[in-house]
Formats: sequence, C-alpha cells, structure tokens
Amino acid sequence: MRAATVVGVGNAIVDVIGQVGHDFIDEFGLTKSAMTLIDEDRANALTDAMPHGEMASGGSAANTMVGVSSFGEQSAYMGKVREDEIGAAFIRDIRSAGVRYDVAAASSGTATGRCLIQVTPDGERTMNTFLGASSMLTVDDLDEELIGRASVLYCEGYLWDLEAAKEAIRTAMDMAHENGVTASFTLSDSFAVDRHGAEWPDLISDRVDLLFGNIDEATAITGTETLEQVIEAVRHMTETACITMGREGSAIITAQDVIHVPIVDVAERVDTTGAGDLYASGVLAGLAQGRDLETCGYMGNCAAAEIIGHIGARPLVNLAEHCRY
Repeated sequence: MRAATVVGVGNAIVDVIGQVGHDFIDEFGLTKSAMTLIDEDRANALTDAMPHGEMASGGSAANTMVGVSSFGEQSAYMGKVREDEIGAAFIRDIRSAGVRYDVAAASSGTATGRCLIQVTPDGERTMNTFLGASSMLTVDDLDEELIGRASVLYCEGYLWDLEAAKEAIRTAMDMAHENGVTASFTLSDSFAVDRHGAEWPDLISDRVDLLFGNIDEATAITGTETLEQVIEAVRHMTETACITMGREGSAIITAQDVIHVPIVDVAERVDTTGAGDLYASGVLAGLAQGRDLETCGYMGNCAAAEIIGHIGARPLVNLAEHCRY
C-alpha cells in the first residue's frame, strides 16, 4: 500500500445526523450550535428521540482525511474503536472512502463513540458527543513509519481529553518532526478551547507548525477580540495559521504575510456540519501537492462550500474535480 501523504489522529466516532426543529433543542435542553460531551445513558436517550437520519463514520479529523482522499491524495487515520457493531461500521465506512485505517479495535471496555448531530432549519448543527472508546487512543496505537513517510500530520483538539490521548498527540507530533513532517493541529471547537486553553498555547508554540481554527476559537486561544489582534498573537505561536471566518472567507497568516481568501458561493446553506473539517482537507491536500498558500485557501473554502450545501459531513462530489484551481 502506498504511503499516505496526510495522516490524521483523532476521535474515531460514528456520526448520527438528524434534522430537528428548534423545539427539539429546547425540549432536551441542548446547547445550540455547540459541542457538548455526554455519557452513554444520555447518548442512548437522544438516539432514541432523534428522527432517523444519516449515519456515517465521523470525527473531525476523520472527516478531514476523507476530504483529503477526495482531493486525490493518499490519507490515513489513527483513531480507536471498540469491537462492536458501530466500530465495525466505522472501519468499513472510512476504508470505503479511500482512507487507510489500521488501528486495532479494543476488545474490551467502553463502546465505540458516537456524535449525535441535530441540524436545525437554519443550517446550524448542535453536537452531543459520547466519546466512548475513541478517547482511549494511546501511543501504542501510533504507526511511526506511517507518520514519518507523510507530508503532513493533522491532530484534532477534540482528542485532547485523557492524559494517554494527550501523550499520543505529543508523541505523534514528535515523530513528525523527527522525520521532517509538518505537524498541524485544529482547535476543533470553542468548547474545546474553553476546556483545554490553558494547556494548548505551550503545545502550539512547542510542537505545532500549522494551526487551524475559526475566528471564535482563535480569539479564545489568544485572548484577543479582533482578527487584527489574532494575527499578531498567532505569529508568536506558530509558523502558519489558517483562520476561517464564515461568510468573510478565510485568512492564512504567516510571519511575513496575511492572505485573505474569499468564500466560494453556495446556493443554499443547508448544514454547517464538517465545514471546518473540509476546509482543512483542502488546505492539507494543497500543501501535499505543493500548491501556494492562496490556492490552498481556495481549495479549503471550496470544500467547505460543498459540504454546507447538503446534509452530512462528507463530500458528495469528487473534490479534485469540483474544486478546480
């Protein structure tokens, strides 16, 4: 099997996506447009109450690796599932999307994780996540040879929960640097920044070459209020930062420059699930192909525009053809 050009490390979770009304959000006391961690009992209750919808292997970095594959690049994923029905579905689904997945499933312990995504009529997604086995990823699950032969390593902030998983991220980044591989990290969600923001500045400064986040996450991690302040702050934290700003497009920040990339128009904003994940896929695929940063930003914006035009966090078209550059 050919080496992957982009390797992702993150939560291996099955996404369950359903369209609900605003009354569903109120009835269950959900925090709209945010990600909330829940236990298995709460996950079962919400699963039973949600209308039947799409189910697919998910997790933020897993979505990104699927996008990278759709851009024609070899991708691989390292995340943990349990030997159960949902875990088997995750493995089948991600492999069918062209992503290499070799991590051994856990034979005991908690069930495979799932993310229950409620999509309201305004296109916003509310996520309630039972991490389950996904949080049990350890250093032993990492493939150093696979990481060392990649162009870019991509780690997700959602995984930064248990100490063993934190050590897996640190170690994966060290493996990348020992082999001249770019180490990238996504802030994932404002909720994640609130939980872990005290630890992340050191991680970013010490180990991250390329940082991803939206403007809310970026202001939170830097303690700033405006894009201009974010620009100055992240320049002292990492070599390159990619900041998404919704309808304002995205900004790619380096020590020497700020590249503003306008949005790619979409006919209808149906579901924002996975927009940031697919943005990252375009940037990562572009970097793997040796594209300049502006083109990488366009590829990211184009992939994000495709994903918000339909339900679900996986592209419905071949992104290499759809996002011609």
